[in-house]
Amino acid sequence: MVLVMGAMAMPVWAENGADSAAGGSSETQLQTITVNAKQSTRGYQPVSTSTATRTDTPLLDVPQAVNVVSGDVLRDQDARSLGDALGNISGITQANTLGGTQDAVIRRGFGDNRDGSILTDGLKTALPFSFHATTDHVEVLKGPASTLYGILDPGGMVNVITKKPENVFSGEAYSSFSAYGAGKYGATSGLDVTGPIAGTDLSYRFITEGQNSDYWRNFGDTKKWMVAPSLTWSGEDTDVTVSYMHDDYSVPFDRGTIFDLKTGQAVDLSRRTRLDERYNITDGNSDLAKISIDRQVSDDWKLSLNYAYSRNEYSDNQARVTGYNPTSGAVTRRADATQYSTLYNHALRADLTGDVEIGRFENDLLFGASYDYSDTLRTNMLRCANNSKFNINNPVYGTLAQCATVSAADSDQTEQLSTASVYMQDSLHLTDQWILVGGLRYQYYDLYAGKGRPFNANTDSNGGALIPNGGIVYKLTPEISFYANAARTFRPQSSVSSYYGNLDPEEGTSYEIGSKFELLEGVSANIALFSARKNNVAYSENIGGESVVKTAGLVRSRGVEIDVAGQLTDHWEGIASYGYTDAKVLEDPDYAGMQLPNVARHTGALSLAYDFGEIGPDGNRLKIGGGIRAVGRRAGINNNSYFLPGYGIVDLFAAYTFNFERPLTVQVNLKNIFDKTYYTSSIGSTNYANQIGEPFNVTVRASVKF
Repeated sequence: MVLVMGAMAMPVWAENGADSAAGGSSETQLQTITVNAKQSTRGYQPVSTSTATRTDTPLLDVPQAVNVVSGDVLRDQDARSLGDALGNISGITQANTLGGTQDAVIRRGFGDNRDGSILTDGLKTALPFSFHATTDHVEVLKGPASTLYGILDPGGMVNVITKKPENVFSGEAYSSFSAYGAGKYGATSGLDVTGPIAGTDLSYRFITEGQNSDYWRNFGDTKKWMVAPSLTWSGEDTDVTVSYMHDDYSVPFDRGTIFDLKTGQAVDLSRRTRLDERYNITDGNSDLAKISIDRQVSDDWKLSLNYAYSRNEYSDNQARVTGYNPTSGAVTRRADATQYSTLYNHALRADLTGDVEIGRFENDLLFGASYDYSDTLRTNMLRCANNSKFNINNPVYGTLAQCATVSAADSDQTEQLSTASVYMQDSLHLTDQWILVGGLRYQYYDLYAGKGRPFNANTDSNGGALIPNGGIVYKLTPEISFYANAARTFRPQSSVSSYYGNLDPEEGTSYEIGSKFELLEGVSANIALFSARKNNVAYSENIGGESVVKTAGLVRSRGVEIDVAGQLTDHWEGIASYGYTDAKVLEDPDYAGMQLPNVARHTGALSLAYDFGEIGPDGNRLKIGGGIRAVGRRAGINNNSYFLPGYGIVDLFAAYTFNFERPLTVQVNLKNIFDKTYYTSSIGSTNYANQIGEPFNVTVRASVKF
């Protein structure tokens, strides 16, 4: 099996000796990539993580569920988005993606777009899409993570780990071709090259990718290109990595289809037929610049400094559905637009970690400080009159012109949030079997939000909070551990709308018990039982055609999760999960007893791959596999007046590597092979916007390694 494949090339494979060339890596290389290599896995198997503790820690020593989707899994499944990657993990569903223009993930019943839960290399960003050709692997920290990462939900966080420069030369050029039926095609090409700069202590990486694809529905297309150079300097006791990523994108702004409240079903319309107009497009570009400095202060202490600046600028147009007459089939639409929207973010953190002995006990200590600042400005908000000329029984486009009217009352939407924190954590090894973990964070915030011309500040608040966590690990054997944890979360929240003004902060408490296993010398598994409660949960409601924010009184989420991944035999490897999540409103005058939108009670996934090894005398190799991902029935709206049906999607793949001087791999991925119609998420505040999953499609990818 070829383990280093360009855009999915992963430093860990070199360290684990999967590539004979990488097996001869020098000590300098290991120092350069040690954090990322250890975070990843052997094939499909998770081994360790630094996301959970900010120090490199074996998964069995972490009193919290941590799931990893390795580069092998991403490559075999031809993952194209963060949603594709997270489909392997228990208890995760998709939230409102703003018409497919934002990542949006629900974890253990909590989450939404722009909720700060998706990080890149442990830092918060303003990126609309965090999954790129630069992605090495994805880690999911379940449960509260606010002690180390600040403002987050009790459901946890997603950490996208990017590829870093290596000091052994390797590279790959690749192209792929996709077909979605109905004459819809797409093409993607890219390059990933890394290696040392001769005669220096520098190593580099250069990644670029371009995509030009038809949208699978009846009109629209996707155009993206990104470039990502990075450079690492490795000294005797200091490593410095500087990286930059620019992403330019034009994507369909597609809010999907309507669910009829009388029937509880989607309207009787081809899934390919859009209800908007050809101008429903989001055009934007984003940038991410990072610097990471790791210095070994002494044999026992290490200092890490990390800073990221990110920016996203976009404009969009849309024909927004605002009404539907099930008798006549008439659809009421309104032309809206957002012009010159800019989001930017600064994230800075400093961590001092040490392994020290105190009172004859080993302690893994962490002391840190962080500062985050985010600024969102939506300058011109365009709003026009409703129009009911569109009918699902005879769809005719072009009856609703683009809007050119700026709404002064709705423009200049602003949100500015700054947080400054100090924190500490200790993993106290009482014995070889017992580990106590405790941490505390003090967080101060300043939040300002509003809109309008003249400007009306609807939120202006500040304050501080202490955020503790605690956990315990009992290692029954070196391969089996049991754990328990308890933690709190705190989230200040805002509304740009004048309806409600200042909102009370969300405050949550979570409890979790579980067990972790390393089986068959190549398989990692965990089972977790959790219960979380959160006050003042924010949700969206439609008032007068405008989506505004309110808070529920008390929301509870509880459930069980099982995740398994690794090398089952010499030839078989797999990743599997099952999650049960019961999330509902306990106290609220309007929604008490209701299920939370987009939260499935049942999620599950199973993917298996079989590596035939060498085929024939030429040393060619073959790998095949497939899997199913399933999501149960979910509430589509706050009042539970309709539900998105459950679904199961089956995918297959085959990869054949020709053992040329420069190995050539041809991989075919068949997705949704039974052409299932399914709905990935709703907007949550109306029944007029429900996103539709992709139909059966085929991708052929050819890559040359050099």
